[in-house]
Amino acid sequence: MFSTRAARRRGILYAVLLAIGFFLLALGSTAPMRDLQVVVGDVLTPFEAPLSGATRAVEAVVGTLGELDRLQGENRALRLQNQQLQVENQQLQEVKVENQKLTALLGVQSSLGHQTVAATVVSRETSEDTRVVTIDAGTARGIQLNDVVVADGGALVGSVVTVGSDFSRVLLITDTRSTVIGLIESSRATGEVIGQLGGALVMQDIPSTERVADGDTVVTAGIDLGNGIKSPFPKGLLIGTVVDVQRDPNAVVQTAYIAPAVNLDLLEYVLVITDYHGGLTPLPAASAAPAAGSPGPSVVSLPLPSPSP
Repeated sequence: MFSTRAARRRGILYAVLLAIGFFLLALGSTAPMRDLQVVVGDVLTPFEAPLSGATRAVEAVVGTLGELDRLQGENRALRLQNQQLQVENQQLQEVKVENQKLTALLGVQSSLGHQTVAATVVSRETSEDTRVVTIDAGTARGIQLNDVVVADGGALVGSVVTVGSDFSRVLLITDTRSTVIGLIESSRATGEVIGQLGGALVMQDIPSTERVADGDTVVTAGIDLGNGIKSPFPKGLLIGTVVDVQRDPNAVVQTAYIAPAVNLDLLEYVLVITDYHGGLTPLPAASAAPAAGSPGPSVVSLPLPSPSP
């Protein structure tokens, strides 16, 4: 506190002496005045250095504060730019993954040998015994009831059970109401592939005389019953891989458990085969798009069997 008062007194004295100096300078440049100016200069000299140093210190502090403010502003701008770059990078990664999936789907489309319609999964229906997805394509794009749906690698997804003008509901092969005749590629043995919740499918009624082993590939059998009656699913679509086999020495059949070829709970894009018409019953005429001027139903559904016990 004492040093502050002393500095204040020195400042006042310096100001008074400076004013006197200007006054004397205005009086002229006579010899007495010049002598007096020298005396005044000698008196002021001790005060100039401390005050000059204090001024420089204040200027340095102000300059440092300004530099800190500028650096903080640049740091905020860099953080915002970094966050924006991270968002853009994440978006690019998503686009990359999406392009990879679409490219794989296009490869399947060209190798299937069927006319197909690409669609996006827009919703999922999951319950204790239900596995159904809704896609964003319907009769307006040529989709009908019973049309077969596949995913990456030509893996079987399921079939259309409800169709509207711009959407379709697909019963997945993991639904407990789904049954597909499967074929074990290595032994050519067939059996019923039944949907079950929790991952693996069950392939039943495989003759016990046929060899079945873990790792065997299972595809759709596509059995033609003759008289124009075809399998509901084209031949050779990938269903999955055998992960376990249960044998009973006293039974005439054996059971295999199959891991689906794709994770049906994570489906994003699918292909609907529109030029294959099979099944044990004729395709309902109502499933076709109504003729011009005819009201017709806007949504058509197939009755589904009761869940398996």
